[in-house]
Amino acid sequence: MASSTKTTKAGAKDLTQAATRTATKAATKADTTKADTKADRKGSTKAAAKGAAKPRTAARGTPVAWITGGATGIGLETARQLGRSGHRVVISGRREAELANAVKSLVADGIAARAVRCDVSDAKAVASVVAGILEQEGRLDALVCSAGTNLPNRWWSNLDAEGFTRVVAINLNGVAYCVSACLPAMRAAGGGAIAVVSSWAGWRFLPFTGAAYGSTKMGLAPLVESINDQEGRHGIRATLVCPGEVATPILRSRPVPPPEADMARMLKPEDVAGAIAYAVQAPAHVCLNEIVISPTWNRIYIGADDLQRRH
Repeated sequence: MASSTKTTKAGAKDLTQAATRTATKAATKADTTKADTKADRKGSTKAAAKGAAKPRTAARGTPVAWITGGATGIGLETARQLGRSGHRVVISGRREAELANAVKSLVADGIAARAVRCDVSDAKAVASVVAGILEQEGRLDALVCSAGTNLPNRWWSNLDAEGFTRVVAINLNGVAYCVSACLPAMRAAGGGAIAVVSSWAGWRFLPFTGAAYGSTKMGLAPLVESINDQEGRHGIRATLVCPGEVATPILRSRPVPPPEADMARMLKPEDVAGAIAYAVQAPAHVCLNEIVISPTWNRIYIGADDLQRRH
């Protein structure tokens, strides 16, 4: 356990140092671009003769958003809604085929989008993604943490340590790594927006979600609140998004998946994405600390056979 703690601290330290170096580099690049642009306006032929690079579209004012878990479900629809409103979007996930299909869908919708493979449970991989965004886009205005997972074996009677650790690594550690990597650039820019997709299980105890999932989602509440407490003074705001049942692929991992008729009455990914997009694009002086959203026909209240306790 002590060895694991040392490794985590070392990884977090490397992550913060890498992100700080990248943010500094991006700020220096932005200063250089401003200087070149001013020289161009004065008719400087010397800069033109040297082939001075023009600033990228994003550097000239187009906001950039990174969406983890962006290949499917809530993440993909959030990328679509932010893209339609003028953001350049970078989506990430673990499955390259899904990412390629997602980008194709977004581009067909007229959205400036690209994808990068990333396992958010890997702190160094997260730092590399942020470095790449700042290098290629010149800025990072919004982070949407939508990557998440759960297990079929959710009860203590069949939950093992390996499974519990895997859920923690993605649902909790992954969010912490992404936030830590993005904050330096946002501080340097004087602001930013972060949205963290939690769950109704992160707002109220739900026995059917399991110990690992419920614990990690509950842990996101103080994580998000700490961002607002510590970073709000730097213009950075964070929103905890707690959806009820949403008709997404993760429902297939339940021990007893819900029937199709019930799924048709659940929230759709675009419903939750709309709430996230609103929080991200709200006026800079507005922080939506928490959003709880559910279907009107709410099975958590009504009950359902597949939600019954079986252990």
